[in-house]
Amino acid sequence: MRIYIIRHADPDYEKGTITPDGHEEAKALAKRMATADIDRIYTSPLGRAVHTMEYTARQIGNVKPVVQEWMQELDGLVMSHAPWAALSAWNVHGEDVLAKKPYPDHTNWHEGAYFQGIPVVEKFQEIQAHSDDFFRELGYHREQGRYRRVEPHQEQIAVFCHGGFGLTWLAHLLQIPLTLMWTGFWLPPSSVTTVLFDERSSEWAVPRCIGLGDTSHLYEAGLEVKPSGIISNYY
Repeated sequence: MRIYIIRHADPDYEKGTITPDGHEEAKALAKRMATADIDRIYTSPLGRAVHTMEYTARQIGNVKPVVQEWMQELDGLVMSHAPWAALSAWNVHGEDVLAKKPYPDHTNWHEGAYFQGIPVVEKFQEIQAHSDDFFRELGYHREQGRYRRVEPHQEQIAVFCHGGFGLTWLAHLLQIPLTLMWTGFWLPPSSVTTVLFDERSSEWAVPRCIGLGDTSHLYEAGLEVKPSGIISNYY
């Protein structure tokens, strides 16, 4: 099984859609995704994800998209303490997270002062539960960090979602402490992250990222990579 985690194209947050440049990105993305043998399409219900997805769905033509409410961007995770006030939790400053050791691990990733007063643990647990249900329906049952191959297959699945959600989901799939995932990685608009379920035995599969934040379709189309989600310097 192969999962394509796709961040929506350049967003127009105020209008709940994508910008004119975002539409061009989505067209280039659709051309790229048409070269894959996509069996299923899932999407967040939010407009910027749906409007990005529609180009790929039309290009492929024979796969009906399915809306998944749990794949929408994380809500209720806006930090309130200076100097992080008004930032979403997944935009926490890496310079603060890494200022001292021990660095965040699976047991203490949520303990920093920046996360106080917001339900980061509850939101992560919610996404973990939905994710495990999602893969169980696809025939892969999670046990610890690996998946029992109950109904193994070679389907290729496209998921249209969001930057914060995408990083959070990857942290769960790849067993990376969430705070380090948030500070160490960024998903560009319309980027494609590929997770292969690595099956080295007849019993187990382990998620393995074989490409993160790929924007080769933008370069091929002569489009620039937009900096949405980068807080300061991008060049």
